[in-house]
Amino acid sequence: MKYSGYFKVLNLGEMAFVHLDVLCFYSLLICTAFSSVSSNAEIKVNPPQDFEIVDPGYLGYLCLQWQPPLFLDKFEECTVEYELKYRNIDSEDWKTIITKNLHYNDGFDLNKGVEAKIHTLLPPHCTNGSEVQSLWSEATYWKSPQGSQETKIQEMDCVYYNWQYLLCSWKPGLGVHFHTSYQLFYWYDGLDHATQCPDYIKVDGQNIGCRFPHLEASDYKDFYICVNGSSDSHPIRPSYFIFQLQNIVKPLPPDYLSLTVKNSEEVNLKWSMPQGPIPAKCFIYEIEFTEDDTTWVTTTVENEIRIARISNESQQLCFLVRSKVNIYCSDDGIWSEWSDEQCWKDLSEEKRSLFSSRHILLTE
Repeated sequence: MKYSGYFKVLNLGEMAFVHLDVLCFYSLLICTAFSSVSSNAEIKVNPPQDFEIVDPGYLGYLCLQWQPPLFLDKFEECTVEYELKYRNIDSEDWKTIITKNLHYNDGFDLNKGVEAKIHTLLPPHCTNGSEVQSLWSEATYWKSPQGSQETKIQEMDCVYYNWQYLLCSWKPGLGVHFHTSYQLFYWYDGLDHATQCPDYIKVDGQNIGCRFPHLEASDYKDFYICVNGSSDSHPIRPSYFIFQLQNIVKPLPPDYLSLTVKNSEEVNLKWSMPQGPIPAKCFIYEIEFTEDDTTWVTTTVENEIRIARISNESQQLCFLVRSKVNIYCSDDGIWSEWSDEQCWKDLSEEKRSLFSSRHILLTE
């Protein structure tokens, strides 16, 4: 009996020791967890240094640049990244870039201010499993304003005719002196510097437009323009514009139209692709078709279309067509002028009418 009792006491002791071991284990886990949190909380990184927005003189193409943060040598084995956000000041949306570089270039509307902010990112493998971000570093940029808003040019209009030559025109600002002189400068990636218009369009000695020279390798790039001016009476505020040339192309109209009446129910319309450098795959066509007094409009990417006649007794069929660069080659475009009209008349009806008139005369 004593032995048995002694055995039970030992079991109770063992259970007590086991219970104590479990408590210590959980305590150790909690301490480790708090230690880890404390360790993560202590990992910090500074924001980039010397963040600034630099204008190299390209009429809106700006450089955002910065230097690495202080004490980055503590993270030598880490690949540090930067999150950059920027926008024109009146824009609702930020553009966001993640980069490992120390600079980034993009185009901005210099009629408005520019703001940007950047912070440093440390990836999770450098910080015990969670990304660490620095505070933001911010920068702004404004062109120094000069002249009143009314002195800016009005109604700027640029057209890239037949994807071959660019022409821009404008009207003088309100209330400016008759002798105000306007100058146009342009730049796109590939030019060494901003270039002045070589061939101005003038009215009464005042520049109101520009004929551009051949623009080599200028498609599918931002094209920057500034029109500024000078006057003896008051300063002139410059105007800035950004567009891409393929989006303002105005092709030539199609030519060599043909209209063939296949049978009493169907008409075949065909035309030649406009002349010039625009590939055939880049065109969309708008056709205006008239059958007697009924007119309707349709579009096609082909240079031929078949149309069902409303009536096999229609007396006249006519159509004309115009062209535009389609969505496969540009984001937008300008319709060409309408082609000359091509028509078909039912001569058999005219002959019947003529025969009927002659028959009446003979009868009389």
